[in-house]
Amino acid sequence: MDLGLKMRILRYHPLALKLHEQAGSKRKYTFIQAHRAWLLKFLMLWILLMALIGWFIYNKMDADAKVRRREVLGSLCDQRARMVQDQFSVSVNHVHALAILVSTFHYYRTPSAIDQETFAEYTARTAFERPLLSGVAYAQRVINSERETFEKQHGWVIKTMEREPSQVRDEYAPVIFAQETLSYLESLDMMSGEEDQDNILRARATGKAVLTSPFRLLGSHHLGVVLTFPVYKSKLPPKPTMEERIKATAGYVGGSFDVESLVENLLGQLAGNQAILVNVYDITNSTDHLIMYGNQYEEGDMSLVHESKLDFGDPYRKHTMICRYHQKAPTNWIALTTAFLFFVILLLVGYILYGAGNHIVKVEDDFHEMQELKVRAEAADIAKSQFLATVSHEIRTPMNGILGMLGLLQSTELSSTQLDYAQTAQACGKALIALINEVLDRAKIEAGKLELEAVPFDLRSILDDVLSLFSEKSRQKGLELAVFVSDKVPDIVMGDPGRFRQIVTNLVGNSVKFTERGHIFVKVHLAENRMPTMNGKVETFLNGRSDEVVHMSGGYNFKTLSGYEAADEWNSWDNFKHLIADEEFFFDVSVKKVASESSEQVTLMVSVEDTGAGIPFSAQDRIFMPFVQADSSTSRHYGGTGIGLSISKCLVELMGGEISFVSRPQVGSTFSFTADFRTIKKNSMTDVKKHNLEDLPSSFRGLKAIVVDGKPVRAAVTRYHLKRLGIQAKVANSINKAVSLCGKNGSLTSGLFQPDIIFVEKDTWVSGEDGIFNVWQLDWKQNGHMFKIPQMILLATDISNAEFDKAKVAGFSDTVIMKPLRASMVAACLQQVLGMGKKRPKGSTLVRSLLCGKKILVVDDNVVNRRVAAGALKKFGADVKCAESGKTALEMLQLPHNFDACFMDIQMPEMDGFEATRRIRMMERKANEQQMNDECDEGNGWKNKYHTPILAMTADVIHSTNEECLRCGMDGYVSKPFEEEKLYESLARFFNPNPTSDSLQNGRAGQAT
Repeated sequence: MDLGLKMRILRYHPLALKLHEQAGSKRKYTFIQAHRAWLLKFLMLWILLMALIGWFIYNKMDADAKVRRREVLGSLCDQRARMVQDQFSVSVNHVHALAILVSTFHYYRTPSAIDQETFAEYTARTAFERPLLSGVAYAQRVINSERETFEKQHGWVIKTMEREPSQVRDEYAPVIFAQETLSYLESLDMMSGEEDQDNILRARATGKAVLTSPFRLLGSHHLGVVLTFPVYKSKLPPKPTMEERIKATAGYVGGSFDVESLVENLLGQLAGNQAILVNVYDITNSTDHLIMYGNQYEEGDMSLVHESKLDFGDPYRKHTMICRYHQKAPTNWIALTTAFLFFVILLLVGYILYGAGNHIVKVEDDFHEMQELKVRAEAADIAKSQFLATVSHEIRTPMNGILGMLGLLQSTELSSTQLDYAQTAQACGKALIALINEVLDRAKIEAGKLELEAVPFDLRSILDDVLSLFSEKSRQKGLELAVFVSDKVPDIVMGDPGRFRQIVTNLVGNSVKFTERGHIFVKVHLAENRMPTMNGKVETFLNGRSDEVVHMSGGYNFKTLSGYEAADEWNSWDNFKHLIADEEFFFDVSVKKVASESSEQVTLMVSVEDTGAGIPFSAQDRIFMPFVQADSSTSRHYGGTGIGLSISKCLVELMGGEISFVSRPQVGSTFSFTADFRTIKKNSMTDVKKHNLEDLPSSFRGLKAIVVDGKPVRAAVTRYHLKRLGIQAKVANSINKAVSLCGKNGSLTSGLFQPDIIFVEKDTWVSGEDGIFNVWQLDWKQNGHMFKIPQMILLATDISNAEFDKAKVAGFSDTVIMKPLRASMVAACLQQVLGMGKKRPKGSTLVRSLLCGKKILVVDDNVVNRRVAAGALKKFGADVKCAESGKTALEMLQLPHNFDACFMDIQMPEMDGFEATRRIRMMERKANEQQMNDECDEGNGWKNKYHTPILAMTADVIHSTNEECLRCGMDGYVSKPFEEEKLYESLARFFNPNPTSDSLQNGRAGQAT
């Protein structure tokens, strides 16, 4: 459809409406025809969805295959590690036996039963027991004073490893017995090599076998290690000390292990030894791993690696075996074929549906070809609805996030003003979503498709919510914004709360928009004594003349909410006071119950009164027409589309009521409407109240208060809200009157009123009565006993800092109740003033005792997850910082830092949580080793200072994942979303509860706003 035709249809909207109704009465579009533009998109979306499902099936099957491949690799690697370790232990035992043989036959017998020839022959004959050893030798311990005698005895000079005469030293370890294969070691001092010397010293101090780092063996050039055992010349006590071991040491038996031959021989015995690559490392130095077997650069599958620990008996040296497959995993054709067949089958199904849809569309297009104009008009309407639905959906998406975060905000400790702001913002967000639907509502109304709900709801709570939407704007303009609901109106009615809220929101919004001074007053009562005016208009007569605008400049003496003149005289104080008096003296609870039970339906009258610009008489006849405003300048000056009143009128009529207004230019407007609601039966009232009544605190019941206000209507509104909280209130039009209610000089006699709270309107206080200061000077005595001085609370639409400071000096509470008044907001303020704050649940107290004041780092690549996690932790008093990747977290946790804990997501791009944790632990380990060395050099004790608790964040942690978390250095995990009990269990291991956290929070809750 061309743009010009669209504009003409929108311009002549009534004609388009008639065409739509005529077309709609004859036929209706089928779902496929109405959404024909989406058929191709549906096909594309179907293909994309099926492709994603196929990809998911392939990934799932491929992941299962990879898990099985990993398990097989782990099993093979662990098997080889055990065999290497067992074979090495057997050879170590044989060397140990040889050390015992030398000790027994060389030192315990005199003369010695062993010489070089005997030792060489014995070791040669028993070499089959030590297939992994290239040779063994025995070096005798010689101290410097015995060197000359020793050299004369053996006929040779002790030499170094370089075969130079050994320099003078305290102790020597020359080789005196050696296997034939190591005969070249005779007379060489084993203490002359630095690493050999360290091994000898450790061996004789511990009495155990010690190993050297890997080196190239002579002859084979294979990598090997030297094993050293001490030989004692006398028997040791049962628990010898290190000094006793050193003193009894006579020499050292050493053997060289060919590690490469060991591993190669064992791998050759295993079937399928070519399936995996095996590397053996010496990892004693964590920063420089020494390879003992295998080629670390050999081609293979680097994506899958398994590590198995090796224990060769030396506690000072660490070894590990790392295995990987020779070849990369082959393509999983079973998974690929299954996913492809699934995709093809569902693709055919989608194409069949698409073809059927196209066929239906073609048939309907042919059938409606002769009704082209009607079809085009309806198509334009459908296009408009689709566009509006899409736009509204795109706006709803971020708004839902806003509302969710505001809900999270409200669960935190807020002052009454902050809570008011948060609730108002949340209400505004909800209202925005509702207002987005107004244009769609109009289309639904025109099509006759709008249906009303019939659910129980609390009408008073809804009116409070509506006022909260406009509280900030009314304060900025200095307007009095108030609501009053008659006691005769039932607490719960049955109807459509959303549509009722929409009507009132439209009317109050218009009043706030067009009112610059004075007030907006919403009243609800039973529609018993006043009939609605006809045609939505009432002619007003002033001073005997009609259509005459009367404006009282400076007129501030009317008995209305703000003192400004109102358009509808029926809502004046003379009528309003009779309504209040009727409720106060002639309407009791029993009558209310009988009235509610005797009728299943109640008709309510709702009026919205303002003192704004009013509506020109020339525009009053068309004010309820859609997209029509009073004049062309209204939209430019105030904004708006002119659709709100049109929708409101339609909704009121759907509710079985009528809407009317009284408006006088430069005086104001009063819009009134009636609506029919059903009442709740007595037997179902209890269950309904549990779910629908506003949750107002009951702790104020029985309190007494005095409201000091010179404007009777405004005082009645304040009294209405206090009555909802169970507070007994009396009204005084001046401060002196309030003093007189309490008795002369505060002396209370029978029948006088003893208030707990005194509410004073700012206007009355500023207007200047000095009696306020006399109130604080009363003795408040009765029968000689002192009474508590009542709390003085100021009520204000707006207040400056100077006025606030002056009020505090005058004796008022730090909390000022800002208008418009709502029962929940008044209750929150009174809880602060009277110290009646709600207690925190026990679970939250436990978690808060751990987290309060703690600085937490949250690491997650998803911004929504970060915000949710941060919000949940902040709710318990934690100071939260966020990082979007593992690399960023690594930078933020550079030592030193001030974080108490870190919540780490597992799966992140670039660097996952496991790798980030490993690097953090490596960084901490280096810092701790450096600190240990520094403090040991200074002679101080050392404590492991750097260890930041790291908890994995995951929604579903299986056992293997948990093991991987612990293996990489994490301290545990917490599930998302956080549950208080599990969060407490995870954190209790690291943090000590803070017993004063609750008292601190309660202290904050009691501060004034």
